[in-house]
Amino acid sequence: MKHRIVILGAGYAGAYVAGNLARRLSPADTEITVVNAEPDFVQRMRLHQLAAGQQIKAPKLADVFAGTGIRLHLARVTAVEPERQVVAVADADGELGYDTLVYALGSHGNDHGIHGAAEHAFDIAARPSALRLRERLDSLDRRGEARNVVVVGDGLTGIETATEIAESRPGLSVALVARGELGARLSAGARGHLRQACDRLGVTVLEHTRVEAVEATRVLCADGTALTSDATVWTAGFAVNPIAAASRLEVTENGQIVVDRTMRSLSHPNVYAAGDSAYAIGDNGRPLPMSCASAGYTGQQAVEAIVGRLTGREIANTKLVYTYNHISLGRRDAILQMVDDEGQAKPKHMGGRKPARIKAGILRMSLWATSHPTFGMPKRKHRLTAAPDTTAEKAVA
Repeated sequence: MKHRIVILGAGYAGAYVAGNLARRLSPADTEITVVNAEPDFVQRMRLHQLAAGQQIKAPKLADVFAGTGIRLHLARVTAVEPERQVVAVADADGELGYDTLVYALGSHGNDHGIHGAAEHAFDIAARPSALRLRERLDSLDRRGEARNVVVVGDGLTGIETATEIAESRPGLSVALVARGELGARLSAGARGHLRQACDRLGVTVLEHTRVEAVEATRVLCADGTALTSDATVWTAGFAVNPIAAASRLEVTENGQIVVDRTMRSLSHPNVYAAGDSAYAIGDNGRPLPMSCASAGYTGQQAVEAIVGRLTGREIANTKLVYTYNHISLGRRDAILQMVDDEGQAKPKHMGGRKPARIKAGILRMSLWATSHPTFGMPKRKHRLTAAPDTTAEKAVA
C-alpha cells in the first residue's frame, strides 16, 4: 500500500506543499491527492484587482498539476475525522482516507456579526465574491451617475481595495472607513505617503469610525452617521474555516490549528497545517500573521517535516519570519514597510513606483511557482525508508 497524503486546499500554501512533496517523494511509495472546491487556482493577493475590473489569470488546477502525479479531487470538504483518518467530501465519493493530512483550507471574510454585513456587503476574500463585487461596480459605472462605494476596514486589504477601485473606476466616489487612525501600524513617513495617495486618488477617509450596521443603501456608524452606499465592501478581518475545530483537532479560540515548530498538529501527529489555518509561532516568538508570506514559510516547513519523517532524514528548520508589509496603492504606487521582531513598523519605508514594481514581480513569481509546482523535479526521488513517526512533539518557540 502506498502512503496516502491528502492536502486540503489548493491556495498558495496547499499548492506549494503538493508540488514540493511530488517533487521530492517517490510515486512508488506515495500517493498525493489535493482536494479543492474550485477548479481554478486563485491569486488571492490580486482579488482586489479582479473586483476593480482587471483581468487576473486563474490557471486551471488540472493544468497546474498535469504530469506531476498529483491527483486533483474537486469537491468541498465538509468534515475531518482524525480518529478514522478520513476526510468527508460533498460528492459521490463521500470520503477520502489518508495516512498524512495537510490542512490548508485558508481563511474567509469575517463580518464579526455586524448586523446586515453578510446580507448587504461584498467581500474579496474569495474569487466568487470578488466577481460579484465586480459585477456590481460594472452596473454602477454603466449608469453614468455619481455613485458611492464604501470600503469598511483599514487593514492592508481595505487600503488596497479602496485605492484600486478609486484608480480603476474614477467615476465612482470611494470612501474608506477606518476604526482608528489611517495606517496606524505604519511608520510616520509611510502614513504620510498613504494619505497623499488617498488624496491623489480621491479616496475619502473617515477615521475613528465604528460601523454598527450595513443596509442595502447605507452604512450606519456608531456616532449616528449614515453613509450612502451603492456598494459596501467588507474588509474588516478574516476568519478560518470551522472544520478544524469541529474535527476535535486542538485549535485556538479563533479556530486555527495549534502546531509545533514543524507545522505538526499538537493533538494529532499525522496532521499538518499550513497557511492561515495554522497557529504557528515565528522565530520572534510571536504568532505569524495571516498572509501569503506566512503561507510560504509554513508550507515549506511542513514539506521538510513530512519528507524527513517519511524518509528517515533529518528535518530542516526553515525560517518563520515576518519582516515587512507590502501595500499596493493602485497599479503605479505602493508602500514597502519594514517591521521589527515585535511586528512594529521600523522608521524605514519605501513608497512610490519602485515598491509597486517589486510587488508586481513578487505576484508574477508566486503565480509562476504555483503554475510549475514540480519545476526542477529530480530524476531520483526519496523513497520511504522509515515508518512515519507519529509521536506528538512539543512546540518549539
